[in-house]
Amino acid sequence: MRYLTATAFAALLIAPIAAHASPACTTEGKDKWMSEDAMKAKVAEMGYQKIKTFKVSGSCYEIYGFTKDGKKAEVYFNPVSGAVVKSEID
Repeated sequence: MRYLTATAFAALLIAPIAAHASPACTTEGKDKWMSEDAMKAKVAEMGYQKIKTFKVSGSCYEIYGFTKDGKKAEVYFNPVSGAVVKSEID
Protein backbone atom coordinates (compact mmCIF):
# COMPACT_ATOMS: atom_id res chain seq x y z
CA MET A 1 0.00 0.00 0.00
CA ARG A 2 2.82 2.43 0.81
CA TYR A 3 4.43 1.72 -2.55
CA LEU A 4 1.20 2.60 -4.33
CA THR A 5 0.88 5.84 -2.36
CA ALA A 6 4.50 6.79 -3.07
CA THR A 7 4.04 6.05 -6.78
CA ALA A 8 0.87 8.14 -6.97
CA PHE A 9 2.59 11.02 -5.17
CA ALA A 10 5.57 10.87 -7.54
CA ALA A 11 3.22 10.96 -10.53
CA LEU A 12 1.54 14.08 -9.18
CA LEU A 13 4.93 15.78 -8.82
CA ILE A 14 6.12 14.84 -12.31
CA ALA A 15 2.91 15.63 -14.23
CA PRO A 16 3.29 19.44 -14.16
CA ILE A 17 6.88 19.16 -15.31
CA ALA A 18 5.92 16.95 -18.25
CA ALA A 19 3.10 19.33 -19.19
CA HIS A 20 5.60 22.17 -19.65
CA ALA A 21 8.18 20.17 -21.58
CA SER A 22 9.05 21.45 -25.02
CA PRO A 23 7.66 19.56 -28.01
CA ALA A 24 9.84 17.40 -30.25
CA CYS A 25 10.69 19.77 -33.08
CA THR A 26 13.30 17.78 -35.00
CA THR A 27 15.44 14.66 -34.89
CA GLU A 28 18.17 16.29 -37.01
CA GLY A 29 21.55 16.96 -35.46
CA LYS A 30 22.48 20.51 -34.49
CA ASP A 31 24.82 20.68 -37.49
CA LYS A 32 21.65 20.83 -39.65
CA TRP A 33 20.00 23.62 -37.62
CA MET A 34 19.71 27.21 -38.82
CA SER A 35 22.08 29.52 -37.04
CA GLU A 36 20.55 31.54 -34.21
CA ASP A 37 20.97 34.72 -36.27
CA ALA A 38 19.16 33.16 -39.26
CA MET A 39 16.35 31.93 -37.01
CA LYS A 40 16.04 35.34 -35.33
CA ALA A 41 15.70 36.93 -38.78
CA LYS A 42 13.02 34.40 -39.77
CA VAL A 43 11.14 35.04 -36.51
CA ALA A 44 11.16 38.78 -37.29
CA GLU A 45 9.96 38.10 -40.87
CA MET A 46 7.06 36.13 -39.40
CA GLY A 47 6.01 39.25 -37.49
CA TYR A 48 7.08 38.37 -33.95
CA GLN A 49 8.31 41.45 -32.08
CA LYS A 50 9.85 42.56 -28.80
CA ILE A 51 11.44 39.15 -28.28
CA LYS A 52 12.28 38.93 -24.58
CA THR A 53 13.72 35.41 -24.72
CA PHE A 54 15.25 33.41 -27.56
CA LYS A 55 16.66 30.05 -26.54
CA VAL A 56 17.23 26.42 -27.41
CA SER A 57 14.64 24.27 -25.66
CA GLY A 58 15.14 20.55 -26.23
CA SER A 59 15.12 20.07 -30.00
CA CYS A 60 13.50 23.47 -30.66
CA TYR A 61 14.20 27.14 -30.84
CA GLU A 62 11.81 28.87 -28.42
CA ILE A 63 10.83 32.51 -28.10
CA TYR A 64 8.87 34.62 -25.68
CA GLY A 65 7.70 37.85 -27.26
CA PHE A 66 4.71 39.41 -28.98
CA THR A 67 2.79 38.89 -32.22
CA LYS A 68 2.44 41.69 -34.77
CA ASP A 69 -0.96 42.33 -33.11
CA GLY A 70 0.70 42.90 -29.73
CA LYS A 71 -0.43 39.61 -28.14
CA LYS A 72 1.94 37.69 -25.84
CA ALA A 73 3.48 34.71 -27.60
CA GLU A 74 5.40 31.61 -26.56
CA VAL A 75 6.43 29.83 -29.74
CA TYR A 76 8.48 26.69 -30.49
CA PHE A 77 10.10 26.43 -33.92
CA ASN A 78 11.62 23.59 -35.90
CA PRO A 79 15.27 24.69 -35.97
CA VAL A 80 15.88 23.15 -39.41
CA SER A 81 12.92 24.55 -41.37
CA GLY A 82 11.89 27.44 -39.11
CA ALA A 83 8.28 26.20 -39.08
CA VAL A 84 6.12 26.81 -36.02
CA VAL A 85 5.68 23.54 -34.11
CA LYS A 86 3.69 24.84 -31.14
CA SER A 87 2.48 28.26 -30.05
CA GLU A 88 0.61 29.74 -27.14
CA ILE A 89 -0.81 33.17 -27.88
CA ASP A 90 -2.50 35.21 -25.13
